[in-house]
Amino acid sequence: MELHIEKDTKALSASLAEWTNNYIQQVLAKQDRFTFVLSGGSTPKALYALLAESPYKESIPWEKLHFFWGDERAVPFEDSRNNAKMCYDELLDKVPVKAENIHVMRTDITPEESAAEYEKIVKSYFDGSETTFDFVLLGMGDDGHTLSLFPGTEVIHEQNALATSFFLQVQDMYRITLTAPVVNNAACVAFLAAGAGKAEVLKQVLKGQKNVDLYPSQIIQPSKGQLHWFVDEAAAALL
Repeated sequence: MELHIEKDTKALSASLAEWTNNYIQQVLAKQDRFTFVLSGGSTPKALYALLAESPYKESIPWEKLHFFWGDERAVPFEDSRNNAKMCYDELLDKVPVKAENIHVMRTDITPEESAAEYEKIVKSYFDGSETTFDFVLLGMGDDGHTLSLFPGTEVIHEQNALATSFFLQVQDMYRITLTAPVVNNAACVAFLAAGAGKAEVLKQVLKGQKNVDLYPSQIIQPSKGQLHWFVDEAAAALL
């Protein structure tokens, strides 16, 4: 695991944007496509905004990138809580990515149908491959959740499905999510976490006793790939 600490969220986003660009270039020097799992939430917005501007808008070969999502709230695309909508608004509508290379978790069908469809898409890309996604960008909530793996939920321990859905009682909504095994088989995973509100849980996730039911982010440990944590000084204050 490699830990990257930057002064504040602006420096953090700039550092991760440069790192992401370099990593994409390295991977595409060896293969002709790059599979990228986007994260929702508020923290990556600044990163996406940077990637959509010069110099990255010109330097990244967007036509070779294939985009996926780690999880989604089962709300209409037009809903401000929809992860895909945020990513389109901040990044995908601003760069020359091919529409057929963007794979949203659909919310115009039932959550169960959406998860089943997403699993088929993932399998079509990676069946027979040594690893799954080239890059998975993850966030971490103040409660230690990542993807839609929330503390105390059964989905944390899902071993068979690549994508699944469930009703999250505390939020009174359905969630669609990739599962830990498919993410742990990725070539590279990077967490992005910022703010003092993350300090205690980051300390527990990275330094505390392993308890994935309490701190689900601990379950993300790539078996063959890299693991990076990009955090600001406020989040890293207790490390």
